[in-house]
Amino acid sequence: MKEIKAIIQPFMLSKVINALKEREDLPGVTVSEIKGFGKTRAEGVQNKIVEDLIGYVKRIKLEIVVPDNIADEVVNIISTHARTGRAGDGKIFVYTVDEVVKIRTGERGEGAI
Repeated sequence: MKEIKAIIQPFMLSKVINALKEREDLPGVTVSEIKGFGKTRAEGVQNKIVEDLIGYVKRIKLEIVVPDNIADEVVNIISTHARTGRAGDGKIFVYTVDEVVKIRTGERGEGAI
């Protein structure tokens, strides 16, 4: 199993989620509103957030755990639909997941996602 974490622009969220929903076997997506900065340190960004004299930009984090056999396709869906071609489009990280446990049933492994 793989966990896919994607940091994307907030205005791209609907486009990415709609594309992911077309994949019927996608287990689910967790969406979080986050803030941070990249290499440019949020310099010159119009809508940056300043806290304690540090500039941040708003982003969305998607977290998805999928079976290994669909991980590459999910990454491709996200990267295709989140891309504007401008700096700040985001990043996608892929991790190996050793175990998943469904709290309600105690089920483990791929069946728990």
